[in-house]
Amino acid sequence: MGLGIASGFPLPLEGRGWGWGYRMPNKRARGLRNNATEAERRLWQELRLLRAEGFHFRRQAPLGGYIADFACHRAKLVVELDGGQHAEGATAAADIRRSEAWASGGFRVMRFWNADVFADLEGVVDMIRNACGLETSFEYR
Repeated sequence: MGLGIASGFPLPLEGRGWGWGYRMPNKRARGLRNNATEAERRLWQELRLLRAEGFHFRRQAPLGGYIADFACHRAKLVVELDGGQHAEGATAAADIRRSEAWASGGFRVMRFWNADVFADLEGVVDMIRNACGLETSFEYR
């Protein structure tokens, strides 16, 4: 079975859809894009600027059977924003499953709290820039 060049996930034309046995409905992803949270809108305004530096992020992107808040195929990076409901229980367990699925496809997953975007958007963007190998304001080890 062939793998998608950019994502490492099975090609949709092989009958397996986006990942593991079903096609991810783009209609759902479109609905999520149209109903973005305020934190997603703020971060999206910044991530769009990275396109000029060669890193094209997609928002609410179907990837490996799930929908990623933001994904950059060139950097093999998924960025997820989480609200308070993601802190515990079934939602936290589902987040772990999604992260593991994306990691198995070769993607690195970065998770931020919505509150981080509101309190320190510059710092969140700087960490994403660092993950893409771009110049940053801070030094990371």
